[in-house]
Amino acid sequence: MANYYCEYCGTKSATITTLTANSCHRHPLGKGKHKLYEGSEKSSYSCKHCGTSSGTITGLTGNSCHRHPNGPSKGKHAPSL
Repeated sequence: MANYYCEYCGTKSATITTLTANSCHRHPLGKGKHKLYEGSEKSSYSCKHCGTSSGTITGLTGNSCHRHPNGPSKGKHAPSL
């Protein structure tokens, strides 16, 4: 059975409906719903801005990115597909 993950925080859900129906504490606007990560499950996830790696989306997106488009440390790492 497939797992679905939030691109912003790494929250895992069994269905897309359940995932996207709930609020995300790491939403870039400060308030909003989870966003579906459209990549596949991997053993390691890399940031699309700087290349930093982590074993989970949660671990990756929990830290600030020094190459974020909004400026250094003005956004979190974002998983590449």
